[in-house]
Amino acid sequence: MTTQTMTDDIVELTVPADGAYLSVLRTATAGLAARLNFTLDEIEDLRIAVDEACALLLPAGRSATDTDLQARFDVGEDSLAVSISAPAGVSLPDQQSFAWRVLAALVNEVTAEGTGPLATIRMLKRRAASG
Repeated sequence: MTTQTMTDDIVELTVPADGAYLSVLRTATAGLAARLNFTLDEIEDLRIAVDEACALLLPAGRSATDTDLQARFDVGEDSLAVSISAPAGVSLPDQQSFAWRVLAALVNEVTAEGTGPLATIRMLKRRAASG
């Protein structure tokens, strides 16, 4: 992402790749976005985007007992960058798929990459300018 500014305000979470723990990631996302004064709609878009990214990285039928999801939140002045990573071995999402297009519609920028042992989806959501 070219416009993302890395800050010292970083939150990192690692949770088991289990649906019961995805609520932790959604709650962290909502709390950090609220801290940045995102609107309720923007907060909900981010929560859904985090869910979609997790779903794209964890194919159905994969055993979650030994798999973790890593989330990194970079908090900017008016933006929140979120990276969700899972162990490589999953194919990166098809950027022409419906799920990817939904994800792209929810955030300002989104990319996927597989580097080393991880597959990562990076998203950036900017707060709308208040007028």
